[in-house]
Amino acid sequence: MDVDLIPKGRRIAERWWGKSWVTNLESYADYSNRLPRGKSYLRNGAVRSMDIDKGSIKASVQGSKAKPYKVSVSIQPLLDGEKMKLTERCGNRIQSLDSLIDGDIPQDIADIFVSRNGLFPSPREISFKCTCPDYAYMCKHVAATLYGVGVLFDREPLLFFRLRGIDVDTLVKKSVESRFESMMRNADNRTSRMLDDDDIDIFGVLD
Repeated sequence: MDVDLIPKGRRIAERWWGKSWVTNLESYADYSNRLPRGKSYLRNGAVRSMDIDKGSIKASVQGSKAKPYKVSVSIQPLLDGEKMKLTERCGNRIQSLDSLIDGDIPQDIADIFVSRNGLFPSPREISFKCTCPDYAYMCKHVAATLYGVGVLFDREPLLFFRLRGIDVDTLVKKSVESRFESMMRNADNRTSRMLDDDDIDIFGVLD
């Protein structure tokens, strides 16, 4: 799809999912010298189009030639067992789809998402290709694309879950179900705030 991926502010991303993607990208120490050029390309409007699907990012990036270069990014999918473990670790901590999209989640859940073996890909899980003649593995066109992904996630966080192959409805539903089950288990547990019938009768309620 053709998109305007030029950041509107001083930062590439402003919201939790976009900022977390950019933070993860900038942790790739092996590519630190390639990232600034990519950021400049993005700000100058070089990323002309981008498509995101499960484990795949494809972009058209304008370089010095008349014809834009084609960038392809592949990310290893999360295994079913990893998805299940992630859902279980979230427990009943996700309140709603809106809160998840807004990044309004407990810090310990956020830490799970960004930690090793979390949702954000490590360098060993991601590979790139570009049709440009640059010999570098991560060329400036790839770097611009990856920064552009952060801009896109800032606007449409659900695209992150599409990229990682996660059914966000299931993730939220499991959390809500877990919270409901916990409430039901504790429904009959008496607390100091609950009054016995004899205590209620003191106030004449049972008369």
